[in-house]
Amino acid sequence: MDLWATLKRRIGAIRAALGFTPTRRLALALALAAPLFLLSGWPVGLWLARLVLLCIVAALVVDVAMLPRRSDIDVVREFPDTVGVGDHVSGRYLVTSHRDQPLWATLFDDLPAKHLAGTDRFAESLLAPKGTLEHSFDVTGADRGETALGDLAVRIRTKLGLASRSFRYAQSDRVLVAPSLAGVKRFRWLAVHHRLATVGVRDARRRGEGRAFARLRDYVVGDDPRHIDWKATARRGHPITREFTVEQSQTVFILVDAGRSMTQLAGRYPRFEYALSAALLLADVAITAGDRVGALVFDDQLRALVPAQRGVTALAALRTALVPVQATLVEPDYAAAFRVLAQRQRKRSLIVLITDVIDARASRSLLAHLTRGASRHLAVVVALRNDALLQAATIRGDLSRDMYESAAAEELIAERLTSLQRMRDAGVVVLDVAPDAMAAAVVNQYLELKTRGAL
Repeated sequence: MDLWATLKRRIGAIRAALGFTPTRRLALALALAAPLFLLSGWPVGLWLARLVLLCIVAALVVDVAMLPRRSDIDVVREFPDTVGVGDHVSGRYLVTSHRDQPLWATLFDDLPAKHLAGTDRFAESLLAPKGTLEHSFDVTGADRGETALGDLAVRIRTKLGLASRSFRYAQSDRVLVAPSLAGVKRFRWLAVHHRLATVGVRDARRRGEGRAFARLRDYVVGDDPRHIDWKATARRGHPITREFTVEQSQTVFILVDAGRSMTQLAGRYPRFEYALSAALLLADVAITAGDRVGALVFDDQLRALVPAQRGVTALAALRTALVPVQATLVEPDYAAAFRVLAQRQRKRSLIVLITDVIDARASRSLLAHLTRGASRHLAVVVALRNDALLQAATIRGDLSRDMYESAAAEELIAERLTSLQRMRDAGVVVLDVAPDAMAAAVVNQYLELKTRGAL
């Protein structure tokens, strides 16, 4: 049995060594030699045709013998472990030859087209004797999720180029396509270089007071008379003032609607992707400011929940939780979301809800829950503006169909504005913004509330 297994392995090795694929150059050589067989009716012509064919066969045998074996070629792929949706990233391949002759290599990759866009076939390149060929490539994160990057293959030929040999290399590396952190990185860079105004973020200067009580002290000229503690003043017989400090550690809880309205495209990507990117940017800013950050994603069910936490691990935990979540074609259940929030977050917090408000019934339900929680939390509603609806409200022709579509769009817009105004009247902070302008608007609002100690 062992002898038979050894024999099979050797036969397989011989077949692999002799295995080759004819190239176009071999087909061209045979095509050019074919007219010589028209002269086979004459002895000289027959011998000439046979000689040419024999030369082609001999050249093919020599070419096949010169082809490398699998162990002569090493292929390595270098690529980031994580890619953000919409982010452009670069990778590279390293093809190393252990042969003393020049070779020509063509790479083939099985990158997952669903998750990474921009993959294409690579051109044939010269591989120097005992050298390394480096090939760079660029792709774009397309769809969130974790997936294997796929196997690699390389096709090798010699200078003769009559035959080629292909090798497949199994790969175990994986990639995680997650919500983009490009906004976070850019925000940090702009903050360091004091250029936040270029992305619409205002300079929110901290005032010298906050809502967190620090201590009592003697009143001095220049203190705000409103901070005089009259009970302490009466006990001590001279003016006593309260000193405040800006509270550093607060809680920001981000709620992201994953319902039907968030599936609509805003340019190349769904509005839900913009919401996730804005949530990550807000989380990073809040974590940097020393706040605790949590998140909740919902449609008609709870899709993701990240308890409030602080520190460098908070952003990573939030991003990991958001990777598998997708927007769905169902109506969001605000009641269920706020029930979970009430159970998980009892301490007063800043609640940032990213959603879209068009339906009057849904807006009434949302307003009821926001009003109910107003005594416990400070709420900010980020209402994503529907650019397609605004365009539909513009009459593009005299046709009755266009007029009806415009009238229906205007009615929806009016209902939406009415709903948002009701929220403002109830004391809710409302941001009515386009998806691509949402990140800067949310950060501005957070910084303003943080600066004046609204929590």
